[in-house]
Amino acid sequence: MIRVLFVCLGNICRSPMAEAIFRNYVREAQLEGKIKVDSAGTGSWHVGKPPHHGTRDILEREQISYEGMKARQVHKEDWNSFDYIIAMDAQNMDDLKDFFQQEEGPVVKRLMEFVVDPAELDVPDPYYTGNFNYTYELVSNGCKNLLTYIKEHESI
Repeated sequence: MIRVLFVCLGNICRSPMAEAIFRNYVREAQLEGKIKVDSAGTGSWHVGKPPHHGTRDILEREQISYEGMKARQVHKEDWNSFDYIIAMDAQNMDDLKDFFQQEEGPVVKRLMEFVVDPAELDVPDPYYTGNFNYTYELVSNGCKNLLTYIKEHESI
């Protein structure tokens, strides 16, 4: 089983959006028995809360389920539990490096690193920008490319 963890700051906007979109792509590719998906935040402010209403609105519009999703914070055990830890921006990457402080482990990259010539390397936080549509476009593109990468590199 390949395990993928998406990470952002509070786990209510970008990372749950990525979790839901990626899970949908995995389902469409009939890889549910081979890939498990989760999301977490580097901060604890929103633990236990559902995705932000802006994220829910976009996912509902696109008919993508976010059922049962609740924010959680990154845990030390995540380092050994996931094969891929995918951050939304450079600050998330720095926070993850500070938190885990380990060299060997899962693939840890920003989502947009899987996109050829991305419009941006960081997925802007719609909690601050208010632009959930733009975030959705970037995250969808990144997730599509991440799934292609995983299928090729994990031979599934």
